[in-house]
Amino acid sequence: MSRIALAALFLFGLSLGAADFPSPVEGDFTMTGFQFSTGEKLSELRLHYTTVGTPVKNAAGQVTNAVIIMHGTGGSGRSFLSATFGGQLFGAGQLLDASKYFIILPDDIGHGKSSKPSDGLHMKFPRYTYTDMVHAEYRLVTEKLGVNHLRLVMGTSMGAMHTWMWGEFYPDFMDALMPLASAPAEIGGRNRMLRKMIIDSIKRDPNWNGGEYKGALNMVPANFALFMMTSSPLQLFKQAPTLEQADALFERRFYEARATDANDMLYTFDCSRDYNPAPDLEKIKAPLYAVNSADDQVNPPELGILEREIKRVKRGRYILLPTTDQTRGHGTHSLPAIWGKYLEELLAESAAN
Repeated sequence: MSRIALAALFLFGLSLGAADFPSPVEGDFTMTGFQFSTGEKLSELRLHYTTVGTPVKNAAGQVTNAVIIMHGTGGSGRSFLSATFGGQLFGAGQLLDASKYFIILPDDIGHGKSSKPSDGLHMKFPRYTYTDMVHAEYRLVTEKLGVNHLRLVMGTSMGAMHTWMWGEFYPDFMDALMPLASAPAEIGGRNRMLRKMIIDSIKRDPNWNGGEYKGALNMVPANFALFMMTSSPLQLFKQAPTLEQADALFERRFYEARATDANDMLYTFDCSRDYNPAPDLEKIKAPLYAVNSADDQVNPPELGILEREIKRVKRGRYILLPTTDQTRGHGTHSLPAIWGKYLEELLAESAAN
């Protein structure tokens, strides 16, 4: 199938997902003189966002229906408008029915249509961290969108890690938290090594030139490493059970797809270097449901991190989804058809807050 045909199918899928909820609205929030945790400043930091629905306030002036959903590394807020995510959650009568909820989908720093190295600064762009990203998300929510309380904070992968940080940075600001595919601990072991593989393979390319490269870099080694960690062996075998099919899928995945800018990719995998919510888990007040899947190689359950650390979260619950014919490894985080019942339970538990 041609890339044009694939793009048409993708857009058709988006339209199906969006058909049953209010039209998404996109905007930009520009922060002047934004100071990063490294001490660097950017004269103008642009944060792009998408919203679905309308905020509602109670008699005291508090917003009661706002939900922020944060994307993973290399993603964007609009990814949540897909048929398999927004189409399962935002429609009439669904768990996050956008006629009742105000859904906020930011493009994080360095991602989507927000400010990023490839805009021109390349390696002179401030070396942002997760802390900077969460602070920018908070400013978007409060300063631009006028939201003074969140009904739910939720995120996938990187966004899940941001969810833990929201619970610690702003413990009275939300009713509930749901990190999907994460661990509340410093990134170490194979997870950090994966990021180093990506970062070092970019920096050691002979054509790198400190980010001022001309022509294409060899991004294949970085993409190989990422693919092996985030893919699902079962689903890949179902998609391509023969040698010929596997080779064809491999070619499409690695040699036909549009390459990501190397500066952007390096920054997105380096910005997690300050992540470590473990010391402050007791600060989280709202109910928190941490959902991981057993076939996730990025957050393998055998590490035992969540079993240990969730005990320190006052109203925390750890849910490990078993490997099934429907799970997608790390990508299970974007399939509410699998974990939606736990979101329903979390919303019910936190409604009394």
